[in-house]
Amino acid sequence: MENKNRCNGTFGIPNYWKSKVLLEYHDNRWCKPQHNDNEIFSTLCLEIFAAGLSWRIILEKELHFRKAFDNFNPNIVALYGENKIKEIMSNNNIVRNIKKIKATINNAKTFINIRKEFGSFNNYIWKFTNNQIIDNHLRNGKDLQSSNSLSEAICKDMKQTGFQFIGSITIYSFLQGIGIINDHWEYCEYR
Repeated sequence: MENKNRCNGTFGIPNYWKSKVLLEYHDNRWCKPQHNDNEIFSTLCLEIFAAGLSWRIILEKELHFRKAFDNFNPNIVALYGENKIKEIMSNNNIVRNIKKIKATINNAKTFINIRKEFGSFNNYIWKFTNNQIIDNHLRNGKDLQSSNSLSEAICKDMKQTGFQFIGSITIYSFLQGIGIINDHWEYCEYR
């Protein structure tokens, strides 16, 4: 590992940066603005699968998730039927949770509807901050949040449009994942 300043002590987990997948995610994807609809959808899906689990587990299985879910292409996922659900449930390389799998299919349909209404899901999700990044300039552990009024408002709106298996904490992580919220420590070289 290079000797760079990162968000050390992340979540109070010792040896957090010994994981190559977490290191790569932190340095290259986390809190970086994302505007590609398919990547936004994949981030949402992965965050939903992470609920109640370690993010490291999800990242270590990400390539398997992408393969199982046709790279999270919402146009394909929205068409999944019972045979595809059975196939996914038999895949030992991913987290197999029938409720999360069915929510992913439902959410693909809802994602497509929002994309039709707003021209892109990117337009929809970034409108909540007027296309601005919320940079929290974190200085210490007291500044950390797991949800806020923005994630609560977006979660409420997304549920009203039909999204399932989401909550304010999942949406907060999702917003970090697509760069709407920047929660890198102030000293982090990757902010």
